[in-house]
Amino acid sequence: MHLRLISWFFIILNFMEYIGSQNASRGRRQRRMHPNVSQGCQGGCATCSDYNGCLSCKPRLFFVLERIGMKQIGVCLSSCPSGYYGTRYPDINKCTKCKADCDTCFNKNFCTKCKNGFYLHLGKCLDNCPEGLEANNHTMECVSIVHCESSEWSPWSPCMKKGKTCGFKRGTETRVREITQHPSAKGNLCPPTSETRKCTVQRKKCQKGERGKKERERKRKKLNKEESKDAIPDNKGLEPSRETPEQRENKDKQQQKKRKVQDKQQKSSVDLFWGLKSP
Repeated sequence: MHLRLISWFFIILNFMEYIGSQNASRGRRQRRMHPNVSQGCQGGCATCSDYNGCLSCKPRLFFVLERIGMKQIGVCLSSCPSGYYGTRYPDINKCTKCKADCDTCFNKNFCTKCKNGFYLHLGKCLDNCPEGLEANNHTMECVSIVHCESSEWSPWSPCMKKGKTCGFKRGTETRVREITQHPSAKGNLCPPTSETRKCTVQRKKCQKGERGKKERERKRKKLNKEESKDAIPDNKGLEPSRETPEQRENKDKQQQKKRKVQDKQQKSSVDLFWGLKSP
């Protein structure tokens, strides 16, 4: 009987020691964790806090701090936002903010786009471009200076004077070239694209059809002027289309008088003819 009681005593003692050790270990784990840490996180968080957001992220996601007013909260993203660059570490993938003058960057030492007022050159943002380069205000980059380029001169034109190639002894001839590359803001300016010089030829008469442009223009104007004159009606020598009654009456009287005079003259001529013929 005594032996049975002693055995039960030791069994109960061992059980109490086991319960005590479990409670002690659970207390130690709770002291190591943040009092506000939650295991049921969303949005890619592995661990999170109701006040600070994400504390750690799931694999391959980047941890970044976002400012909301005076508070910063942790967020887990698949890629870093503009103005940040990502770095992967064994225990965490973290987004770090670019330099103050850099809008986007590859890492802390290499910028890919600068903020307004700065020019990008070899991964750095500069106030002014180095010597030998100029600022491109469209791309906001430092670029090489471009100088003007032109083609070779064309052959000299025929010797001419007032648009003609004949009828003179001294004239001028011209040659031209084209601009193949326009300069940048600091590049060398383009040279003249045409040249003219005096020339001398053996004087010869202009054959028909070789007259100059001015001569042809003068003839054309003269022809147009003559056609214009022909188009204007000429009323000289034409009787008026309408006569007044008085004008018609006077005209009839004049014609009657003229006929009477003619009849009288004819009668006199007949009488004279017969008078001479009678014995």
